[in-house]
Amino acid sequence: MKTVEPSSGNVYEDLGRPDAEEMMMKAQLAVKIGEIITERQWSQQHAATILGLTQPKLSQMLRGQFRGISETKMLDGLARLGLDVQIIIGPARPTPNAHHKRVGIVFTA
Repeated sequence: MKTVEPSSGNVYEDLGRPDAEEMMMKAQLAVKIGEIITERQWSQQHAATILGLTQPKLSQMLRGQFRGISETKMLDGLARLGLDVQIIIGPARPTPNAHHKRVGIVFTA
């Protein structure tokens, strides 16, 4: 009989990765970049030029292989795509797992 465990909402955390939060953020940023490229019907070569990446690096990122691409580079890419990127820092809110860092991404319309 198989045991099913509920997800934490972060697959990287569920896999026990020490950099789970960073990887989840990068995944969310990569998905958004991919959505914009698809929506605009750009080729990867054109998008890579706009983003300041090589086409192979962009291809890797869009396939979830974003090691070697910093969050800063991804945020810069979103700004190059015409999005307003803001970083908001505020007081921590109590959570059941208070020992965990709380970093999140919110995309607005």
